[in-house]
Amino acid sequence: MRWLSISAVLAFAVDQISKYVVIHMMELWRLRTIDILPPVLNFRYGENRGINFGLFDGGSDASRWLLVGLALLICGLVLFWCWRSKMSVWAYAAAGLLIGGALANVFDRLLYGYVLDFLNTSCCGINNPFVFNLADVFIFAGALGLVFLAPDDKKAAKKGQ
Repeated sequence: MRWLSISAVLAFAVDQISKYVVIHMMELWRLRTIDILPPVLNFRYGENRGINFGLFDGGSDASRWLLVGLALLICGLVLFWCWRSKMSVWAYAAAGLLIGGALANVFDRLLYGYVLDFLNTSCCGINNPFVFNLADVFIFAGALGLVFLAPDDKKAAKKGQ
């Protein structure tokens, strides 16, 4: 569980520092767009009141609190699962990435009322209109890591029979 804590704190900190540097220090909030390695990597200012890619972007205060509650519930369930299961160091680290990323987005919702997004990637003639942040990357990587690295309790139970 130590690796879960370490990766969660690192994911949270890296996300929040990146947002502060890009959005506030580089003034993306004012400029709205900064081309870094066009078209592959660009900074585009975004305020996400929904979930990934702006889905469920109702913008109401009720949806904000619903999304905060849902994220906290998922974090709690992942923590409980990790506490009850014997996992590898890598699976704990993946769980920490997921939890740290989710809490970073929760922090944004509490602070701003929305999640700050700034990353935009496009390639091969496809213009991607969506923006995301590093917390989204950590959530995705953590979930994917848990799918492949977490123990399968059903297989373990069958082996024990």
